Amino acid sequence: MPKINSTRLTGTLIGDVPEAPKRKLEKALRTCSRSVAPLLMSGLLAALGALSTQGAGTSGEHPIMTKQTITVEHVRIESAKSFADVRTALERTLPQLDPSLVKALGEGDVERASREKKEGPELSIFLVRDHGALLKIAGKARNALQYDIGNPITASLMTRHRLAAALYAPIRVVLYENDAGRGVFEYDQPSTTFGQFGDEPVTVVARGLDAALARALTRAAD
Repeated sequence: MPKINSTRLTGTLIGDVPEAPKRKLEKALRTCSRSVAPLLMSGLLAALGALSTQGAGTSGEHPIMTKQTITVEHVRIESAKSFADVRTALERTLPQLDPSLVKALGEGDVERASREKKEGPELSIFLVRDHGALLKIAGKARNALQYDIGNPITASLMTRHRLAAALYAPIRVVLYENDAGRGVFEYDQPSTTFGQFGDEPVTVVARGLDAALARALTRAAD
């Protein structure tokens, strides 16, 4: 039996009926078309909407940004000694970070971590950046060094509770020479930067960093 499409079938039916019933049938078909078309359109739009929602759930989502205002305590320690003398004292007081310790921690060496926690230095210098040298583009270099200071084991005691605490570990300290030729330290108090997370275990460790950093910098400045 040949396949009959709907358009051809409609024409055949209308052509085979008498005139009066034919007009009634045409009217019925037009009414049916007007009622069915919106249903078909609404179904199509619903299907397109579902596809759009699925797409948004995968690659079309926008990032969520939140903001908060925190209070940070800023510390400034001005020494009576020259910049060069303060720098020498600081770098003599605090050792450079041992790369083998970082490697051991990355390998999950719990025994090494425990030994370093008991016997290792309280703080180490991770990195030094010469910011003063950048001022050559302004016509004159200055004495200004930025230090990353901390302890990777201490940092892990905070980031295991709040990964976002990694933002402030290690601690950033600047040492610069003021107009009088003296060395000046500036930094943000760890307990106030880490304290924003409202996590007591993190804040307790940060308070210990407050004391450790103050001891090291005051010793270098004295």
